[in-house]
Amino acid sequence: MTFRHATIERNVLLLMVLTLITVSIGGLVQIVPLFAVESTIERVDGVRPYSPLELAGRNIYIREGCYTCHSQQIRSFRDEAERYGHYSLAAESMYDHPFQWGSKRTGPDLARVGGKYSNEWHVAHLMDPRGVVPESIMPPYSFLQDRPLRGRDIAQHLKANRAVGVPYTDEMIASALVDLGAQANPDADASGLLARYPKAVVGDFDGNPRLLSEMDALVAYLQMLGTLVKFSDYSLKDLQQ
Repeated sequence: MTFRHATIERNVLLLMVLTLITVSIGGLVQIVPLFAVESTIERVDGVRPYSPLELAGRNIYIREGCYTCHSQQIRSFRDEAERYGHYSLAAESMYDHPFQWGSKRTGPDLARVGGKYSNEWHVAHLMDPRGVVPESIMPPYSFLQDRPLRGRDIAQHLKANRAVGVPYTDEMIASALVDLGAQANPDADASGLLARYPKAVVGDFDGNPRLLSEMDALVAYLQMLGTLVKFSDYSLKDLQQ
């Protein structure tokens, strides 16, 4: 047996071929079974596509590089759950292109930030981070409050997401521009919006009802994170082992 190993180890070409065969077999054992299942992501009640305003806010979140300091993935450890809440479920990111799990936390994880603070708090924090959190090293984003949200092409954003698997319907796409404005206008009829996007937070997010701003969109996105799933339906016993 030792002689055979010595022969293989001394023959570089033979070693490469046998290594390739071994790795291929291991890969096939893991990959082939996935073709026999409908989805590798368990379906979870409540998860829906982003509303037009939330999607616009997410685009701004990515544009400004917020994901480089804030993750959106709570690991299944006790300390993570005690600080941030229920561990992240794969289904929560099923409509994210790209996902925002992150790998670095200069700031806190934002997977459950929705509803944790008021709209006013988010605006104050984005305007002057150290005025709210003295030890923060986050740069200010006050310019978002004065920058009008470019929403005329929002339907195209929905179409692009549908092309990669997000189940936006024709009705959602046709109503995208109306829904965009309705979510940030507390005086608008939001019944259609809420029928299409349950649990969408409706209101004047940035405190200026005369302008639909990028601040409105970003705060709308932050306020929905972690609010769609009823986590009491999912057991935490594995965190306590």
